[in-house]
Amino acid sequence: MARRSVPILRHLLTKPTTPTLAPANPTRSVTYMPRPGDGTPRAVTLIPGDGIGPLVTNAVEQVMDAMHAPVYFETFEVHGDMPKVPDEVIESIKKNKVCLKGGLATPMGGGVSSLNLQLRKELDLYASLVNCVNLPGLVTKHENVDIVVIRENTEGEYSGLEHEVVPGVVESLKVITKFCSERIAKYAFEYAYLNNRKKVTAVHKANIMKLGDGLFLESCREVATKYPGIDYKEIIVDNCCMQLVSKPEQFDVMVTPNLYGNLVANTAAGIAGGTGVMPGGNVGADHAIFEQGASAGNVGNQKILDKKKANPVALLLSSAMMLRHLQFPSFADRLETAVARVILEGKCRTKDLGGQSTTQEVVDGVIAALE
Repeated sequence: MARRSVPILRHLLTKPTTPTLAPANPTRSVTYMPRPGDGTPRAVTLIPGDGIGPLVTNAVEQVMDAMHAPVYFETFEVHGDMPKVPDEVIESIKKNKVCLKGGLATPMGGGVSSLNLQLRKELDLYASLVNCVNLPGLVTKHENVDIVVIRENTEGEYSGLEHEVVPGVVESLKVITKFCSERIAKYAFEYAYLNNRKKVTAVHKANIMKLGDGLFLESCREVATKYPGIDYKEIIVDNCCMQLVSKPEQFDVMVTPNLYGNLVANTAAGIAGGTGVMPGGNVGADHAIFEQGASAGNVGNQKILDKKKANPVALLLSSAMMLRHLQFPSFADRLETAVARVILEGKCRTKDLGGQSTTQEVVDGVIAALE
């Protein structure tokens, strides 16, 4: 991969500690693996989810066990048709600070609230991050794609403020605040700065949404002045979609309001190889949930589920992001390298990547690459 993802929360960055050398032993060699912190295994809340979710989360569990990763899982059954996320699940995430999640089905219409949105609001996971990058060996229509889409995750069209004014007339409120706009802009510029990225592009529709998107743009411009070393650009969302499918290599880091980011991230993911290989996370100041980066449109695909051919790559790469977030960078590097090797060799690929492998065959390939 052209760039390797690094810790996504600046306050979690620490310098690797210097290992204490053991007394010399001429009878054996010792390899010292630098680990920030004390290497104590960390508890992670696991939500297998719906459809293919249990299949791909089980893939992660197998790989973590094979590489002896310093994590263990607290598993909870949560399904998209539940009226709310159970309190014990929220408490577990608050305690552990980190969650790995499979897809949760969201009922269409009917006034049923999305549990994904409930989690993001309850835990204030204000930043969604999706890394859309070409993987060596995976043929796509465009090369040199390496885009990070960072979207505001708590307001905008997803505020959930809807009501029926009179029968047949529904009013939905799009909420944009300066606080949330500045917060996501600072996150995007900090991410660019810490990852040696050169450009941040704000996506908007301020030519029409003059007040709401105008406030978002104003906030981005103010934050951009504090990062003179990073090139700042702006683009209208419809032009952005056209530019993405024609010349995606022009984009680096993109920062967006909620709904635009959802569309842009999925478009970029499709260009770079598909939703099955795009890692992602939803993060806040105190908590983080790692899951497939782009919308899991096949979460309920019964045919894929019956044949056990769901692609686990996206969640495996998301779990590597999680390991780096937990300050276990050596394990994250090892996992990413193994996945990249399997993709490059091309022997173990699910149908969406041009192969016929099952989920388990991909997992076995990754475990073999680890060894």
